[in-house]
Amino acid sequence: MVDKIEFTGNTGQVVDEVPLVEETAYYEPTENDKELTAFVVDHTDRWRDYRNQNHLDNWNKWERVWRGIWEAGDKSRESERSKVISPATQQAIETRHAEIMEAIFGQGEYFDIKDDINDQNGAVDVEKLKKQLYEDFGQDKVRKSIDQIALLAEIYGTGIGEITVSEVKQYVPMTLPVGSDQVAYGAGEKTRVSVKLNPVNPKNFLFDPNGVDVNDCMGVAIERYVSIHKIAAGIASGKYLNVDIGAMYESDELESTQEVTNYQDDKVLLLTYYGLVPREYVTSEEFAEVIPEADENEDTEDYEDMVEAIVVIANGSLLLKAEESPYMMKDRPVLTYQADTVPNRLLGRGTAEKAYNMQMAVDGSMRSHMDSLALTVAPMMAMDATRLPRGAKFEVKPGKAFMVNGAPNEILMPFNFGSNDGAAMNTSKEFERMLLMATGTVDSAGQVSQVARDTNMDMATATMIKKYKRVLTNFQEDFLIPFIYKAAWRFMQFDPQRYPSVDVKFLPTATLGIIAREYEQKQLAFLIQTLGADSPLTPILMQGVVKNSSLSNREEMLEGMAKATQPDPAQQQQAQQVAQVQLATAQADIQNKNAETAKTMAEAQKIAVETEAVPKVAEAKLIAALSTNLSNGNEESDFNNRARIAELALREKDIDNKHQIAQMQLVSSRQTDKGNSE
Repeated sequence: MVDKIEFTGNTGQVVDEVPLVEETAYYEPTENDKELTAFVVDHTDRWRDYRNQNHLDNWNKWERVWRGIWEAGDKSRESERSKVISPATQQAIETRHAEIMEAIFGQGEYFDIKDDINDQNGAVDVEKLKKQLYEDFGQDKVRKSIDQIALLAEIYGTGIGEITVSEVKQYVPMTLPVGSDQVAYGAGEKTRVSVKLNPVNPKNFLFDPNGVDVNDCMGVAIERYVSIHKIAAGIASGKYLNVDIGAMYESDELESTQEVTNYQDDKVLLLTYYGLVPREYVTSEEFAEVIPEADENEDTEDYEDMVEAIVVIANGSLLLKAEESPYMMKDRPVLTYQADTVPNRLLGRGTAEKAYNMQMAVDGSMRSHMDSLALTVAPMMAMDATRLPRGAKFEVKPGKAFMVNGAPNEILMPFNFGSNDGAAMNTSKEFERMLLMATGTVDSAGQVSQVARDTNMDMATATMIKKYKRVLTNFQEDFLIPFIYKAAWRFMQFDPQRYPSVDVKFLPTATLGIIAREYEQKQLAFLIQTLGADSPLTPILMQGVVKNSSLSNREEMLEGMAKATQPDPAQQQQAQQVAQVQLATAQADIQNKNAETAKTMAEAQKIAVETEAVPKVAEAKLIAALSTNLSNGNEESDFNNRARIAELALREKDIDNKHQIAQMQLVSSRQTDKGNSE
């Protein structure tokens, strides 16, 4: 959305000048303003007391061990001299934070959009909407803000973010034609809607102790120091009432730097309240008159008719802003999530809290070792002061010469207390192992804790991944997705030209961090090795390996692998043609074999018929032969001899015919079986 373009040419002159704002008198607060200020300040003061009494001391301790700042209160004994602090908690916090950030942003996109099927406005171009959101989030540095919020959650246990909406100016290079052949070079001023996510330190956050989340509280507030020039700019733009700020705020209670001396000049204590207030305090007098009065009850009369409002107070007493919630969804622009869940409480538990006790044990062991080492290495000297030269300054250092009256071994004597055997350092290593086990992180070598290595590496890694996923779930469901919804609603409200009001669903895309991804890659590689390169599942598994990698050209590789796994249309058509030809050939062979089988069977049947007829023909020939040319007088004997010879000939002929028929039947049966098998 472009409201105005101011062109500054190469001459340095501004084409369109903004008129100066005339000075006006300071705003005088009304009675409603005073009552509203008292209402908000009274509640936030009580919430601050609750926070400081229950959490502030612990937050300071956890911040010190994260930053490695020594304090006398952290000593394990009065005689302790060393101030060394182990980096174990720092390692645990930074490792867990890096893993969560990799899980959120490692794949590039950290959310997706799905169109709502019940949307009454019709289908929406979700891809365009997603690209616009990613572009605007990039300009407003949302990723950097999320990174800081997640780090604060690991330290203090709770991540807190504030959503603000403003119009920001951008300068873009432009050229304007001057005359027919000349061009003026310069810059154009462009205005756009900005939705920012501001990290909030828990020490700057006030909340209703009776609520378990932001929406359950009567209200929440954020107090911070800001430079006076920002207040002046807000007054000039009409964002704040024109009040007299007066003296600067000189307290340093909210400073999170833990420095001894803080900068006191030109700063204003700004309290921003988001929550319920009595309607009459933020409603015009005309409208307030028509609101019916309820029965008077001193305890509840201020809470009977409440509206969601935004109230800004400077230096504890000056009302800068008071209005009903301007957002169309009437939602609060504050989000929180727990790093580690603590049921029925708004504040969570962070890595520093889980590591603190073991951190103190590690530091105590290390300091004990350092103190004993100092006593052992640097000798203490006993001397006879009466035999030293008058006015001699005694000190021990390399190359030092001593002037004594008498034998030196009788005057000077070094002595030590005990010895340093290194047992304290071994104890500190065991405490550090317990710290890493409590936080579920890795040691400086990038390995899981010693207990995990001694038992089951894969099981320990899987357990650690599950803990990370629990934190990731809290972040996605309680913070990331609600923030995207709130940001989209504000873009729809204040920049409707680019963001039409549509109902869509936002989905998180974060999956695996570095450790989880490496663990899964290991499992996929083992599965690929087991199946072999020729397995049809191997290309699918390879795609999974590439998808879970952090390669910059991951998408191009996946696209190439997908194309490689798809068959070539020309080759596929050729294969189909070859298959059809082979099928036709097989069918023709079957038909030929069936024909040969039928021919063979017909020939067998013909032989059988002929065989059946042979005995009858032979019998007729036999009778004719027997009755022809018989010898006179020996007819009977000659006939009998001829009959026996003919019978033998017929039997031999019958055997040959039967053998031939059996061979033909065997051949026919073999051919039939071969055809069926093919």
